[in-house]
Amino acid sequence: MRTFTKYLSKFSGILFLLFLLGIWVLISCGPEWDSQYLFPSPKAILKALFDSREELLRSAGASLLKLVPAYLVASIVGISIGIVSGSVPWVSNMLKPISRFAAPIPPNVYIPYAIAILPTFYLSSTFIIFIAAFWPIYLNTAAGAAEIPEKYKRNAAIIGIGKFEYLWRIALVASLPSIFSGLSVGMGLSFIMLTVAELFGENTGLGHFVQFYADYSDYPNMVAGILWTGIVVLAIMELFELVKRKLLFWTKAN
Repeated sequence: MRTFTKYLSKFSGILFLLFLLGIWVLISCGPEWDSQYLFPSPKAILKALFDSREELLRSAGASLLKLVPAYLVASIVGISIGIVSGSVPWVSNMLKPISRFAAPIPPNVYIPYAIAILPTFYLSSTFIIFIAAFWPIYLNTAAGAAEIPEKYKRNAAIIGIGKFEYLWRIALVASLPSIFSGLSVGMGLSFIMLTVAELFGENTGLGHFVQFYADYSDYPNMVAGILWTGIVVLAIMELFELVKRKLLFWTKAN
């Protein structure tokens, strides 16, 4: 009985997905839905995925060309400022009011201004992605650096480690668990805002793909685009978690 419960717990996620798939099949393939297109059958969606595979790959590539540069810049800037803010009290006191005011603001409210001010939709999209990723990365990094025990700082001073060396040799390494938490949250928000940004004027990317077929009520292709977006996000997040486990092998959580 205990073994059965163990296996049931292990595969509960897969079983739940199969349950949802069964409901989907019943809704989409039932006789009362034969003339409706809001709930395309799994077969119709698989066909749409296959028929649109080249367009979906191009859309994914276009989305990643926006996401990757913006996310990398947000990571570098957020980690750098976060380490300094969490380690230097006067910097923390200066930036704390700004972060408390600006961080809770949803990044999508900046979209109209980004489109109006920046010269291209590409720059507008990357700016929105940058804002979405920056705040969780910065806040988690700053919190991690601020929580470093005081004895680390005293020991660093005793062995002659200067302030700048302390930031990257001790504060950065000790804050890695918090940094990766922020990077993970930032990655998820980046994908959300990437899709939202692509709905406003962009003619490439996964968000545009979904919106384009939604405008023409082509629900099989629309749902195929949504599923493909989920697959891309899942693949990148799993890769991210693999890198995290490799780098944080020394933590208890890993």
